[in-house]
Amino acid sequence: MTIDHESVPRPGRPAADARRFATEVLERPRPSQGRSAGHLGRHRRGLRSRVALPVGLLVVDLLATGTAAALCTTGPVHPLSTAAAVLPILLPLHLAAGLYRTRMTPSALDELPALAGRATVALAVAVTLAGVLPAAWPSCGAADWPHLLALLTTQITVALLGRTVTYALLRRIRRRRPIPVLLLGAGELGRRIARTLLERPEYGMRPIGYLDAAPALLSDTPVPVLGGREMLGRAIRRHGVRRLIAVAGATDEQETARTMREAARLGCQVWLVPALREHAALGPGLARTADHLWGYPCLRLPHPAMRRPGWALKRLTDIAAAALALLLASPLLGACALAVRLDTGRGVLFRQQRTGLDGRVFTVLKFRTLRPANEHESATHWNISQDHRMSRIGHLMRRSSLDELPQLWNVLRGDMTLVGPRPERPYFVMRFGQAYPEYADRHRVPVGLTGLAQVNGLRGDTSIEDRARFDNRYIESWSLWQDVKILLRTAALMLRPDGS
Repeated sequence: MTIDHESVPRPGRPAADARRFATEVLERPRPSQGRSAGHLGRHRRGLRSRVALPVGLLVVDLLATGTAAALCTTGPVHPLSTAAAVLPILLPLHLAAGLYRTRMTPSALDELPALAGRATVALAVAVTLAGVLPAAWPSCGAADWPHLLALLTTQITVALLGRTVTYALLRRIRRRRPIPVLLLGAGELGRRIARTLLERPEYGMRPIGYLDAAPALLSDTPVPVLGGREMLGRAIRRHGVRRLIAVAGATDEQETARTMREAARLGCQVWLVPALREHAALGPGLARTADHLWGYPCLRLPHPAMRRPGWALKRLTDIAAAALALLLASPLLGACALAVRLDTGRGVLFRQQRTGLDGRVFTVLKFRTLRPANEHESATHWNISQDHRMSRIGHLMRRSSLDELPQLWNVLRGDMTLVGPRPERPYFVMRFGQAYPEYADRHRVPVGLTGLAQVNGLRGDTSIEDRARFDNRYIESWSLWQDVKILLRTAALMLRPDGS
């Protein structure tokens, strides 16, 4: 066993203690729970302010493309046809490039290379489609190269001017209506950031205090220290905080990470100011999220996985894939059920409680590979892979993961997803959550059939700490493509269960 059993509490009533742990630790309130009417009003105003800038930039792009089409389109082609040919390509490119994001220091000139490059790509694709589908894309096909060049130049120029005006208005609004922010970390760097925000009103942020469980005793702190992570929810409710800035140098890095995750879960924008002083050291791949605050490099953390646009598509994929897999695998399911029936007798399916999203308990389905002596053994016995009572059929089904095929029904129901942290029994969730601080953070997303930890060999009797680290890494870097990669690696492992 890779955990120290002596360091983990051994409760006398595992089921009751596990339920209490799930209630107190895992089932955290949603951002909308426990809020007063006044706070809900501040939340709606915050939502409008976050949406205003992306909508304004979208309108600028629409006007820029429409103006360019009206001024540069010639012949019988209507300007609306030209705009309709370019916009469906241009807007997704801008969205993917992060050109509608809120930035600490917005600059139209900084965005000019991205604007010009994506406008060129959008026009080139539209021209190509005009040659392939002239009936659907008539506008670009009718234009010659001088007109195309004029169209591109006009679109970029108007977009640049529009963003310049928009950002000037944004800085004016920020000065007049700064938003309250929390600083995570009351060290030397935290004090510098607080002073910068107080002295530079163009950033539009008013620091209300620090969150720090063990702050240094500093006499010249510009804002008060409110307390540790336990004060986060209270500060958000009382002051309407919508942004948290975490600075490097915290005394407890694990507590800092958990506070940042909790703030993101509660709907805050989370920015990280690392100890690095040069943007170049952050790498070009972080250009979309990298920014600076009066010369201090900062990174914006992505939205929580379940709030990203692709998560709805993930759920639709789960439903379609689970339904199709159940249909195609029905002969295999029947064969497994028959083998289990002949091997262990009645009760082909094994039902067991597992902990899922936000600590909620559900019943997972598996093919029975071993009949436990009693319910207590089923709930608290860690690993049965080496149990002498398991037959050859049971070993084969566990090694090939065939015993987990009925969990496709859990996926179809919504208890689980195809890819996510593996579910565990409430008794062990309680024990691991007390022994490893990051373990409870795995329950920010639904549990899955397979996950990043499993395809890296962390299954069975392996390190719980490593599993929690891989699971949290998966959650924070989630993407649909990452799910596809994990599914492909899982399929390869099922074909070669010995890892060869």
